[in-house]
Amino acid sequence: MDALTAPLPPLNSLRAFEAAARHMSFRKAAEELHVTPAAISHQLKALEEYLGVRLFRRANRRVELTPAARAAAPYLHEGFKAIVDGVERLRQAERNNVLTVSAAPSFAGKWLMPRLHRFVGRYPQIDVRLSARMRSARPLSRGLPVRRDLNDTSLDDADVAIRFGDGDFPGMRVERLLELTVAPMVSPQVLHAQHALSAPDELRHYTLLHDDTGYFASGRLNWDCWLRAADAKRVNTSRGVHFSHANLAIDAAVDGLGVVLSLPALATNDLAAGRLVMPFELTVKADYNYYIVCDPTESERPAIQAFTSWLLEEASRPAESATSLPSG
Repeated sequence: MDALTAPLPPLNSLRAFEAAARHMSFRKAAEELHVTPAAISHQLKALEEYLGVRLFRRANRRVELTPAARAAAPYLHEGFKAIVDGVERLRQAERNNVLTVSAAPSFAGKWLMPRLHRFVGRYPQIDVRLSARMRSARPLSRGLPVRRDLNDTSLDDADVAIRFGDGDFPGMRVERLLELTVAPMVSPQVLHAQHALSAPDELRHYTLLHDDTGYFASGRLNWDCWLRAADAKRVNTSRGVHFSHANLAIDAAVDGLGVVLSLPALATNDLAAGRLVMPFELTVKADYNYYIVCDPTESERPAIQAFTSWLLEEASRPAESATSLPSG
């Protein structure tokens, strides 16, 4: 008879024996297995009856292994250890097929979601779980940009995070994903209906939409930084509508509320579809960028490597093809 097909005693009895033999204590074995000492005694008695072999002797309020039990105990210990290792490998294999990604809502909604179908199509075996969490943030003073998620090193139980900052994420593996610039964007309907935007100073005739994410280390309003670079001095930036998140400000511009100063990188889909246009060629480099962040001890996982490579590939795509659907 094949050893693997030979009849075996009940598994619970074998577990009780292995634990009792390892601890040399019924009480400690019971604590480990979350049962009572009486249950351990019952399992061991049943095992002795099944095998026809005595396993323990009681001596002076302690137990001793019989020679037969002492010879068998190491094999059972290795056997249960192999079972535990095998189960963990099964769990690990399942975990390797799950990829949890953390990103701010603006990035997730405006940049990642229009592209994610390509990753899912290329890697159908990887189950993506996207967490777009929001954290509280306050401006330095009323009307100034907020410092939300700057160099946020928390992964929020995710495998990969897309984070906003200057690249200094201590203890993490970091790759720059997008080098960011800011520029005015506006709905074509608004542009045609009002004063022509022939020069930046003409923005004084439009409602300014403020994306209050702080893109500049100076802490000045984003509009002030861009207008200074444009040498525009007749625009009152104290007026306009303020939004706490870039996606809200961009969507407001799409809906015709006014001219937004935000990240063209997040408005790629709207620009490609003609819902927004950039009335001026001038873009101003932001002081902060988007980075791919992960635990360095996990960075070699195939799913993480695949997602990281795909993100970098997407970031290098020409703007007009970045959000196109697959043909066929």
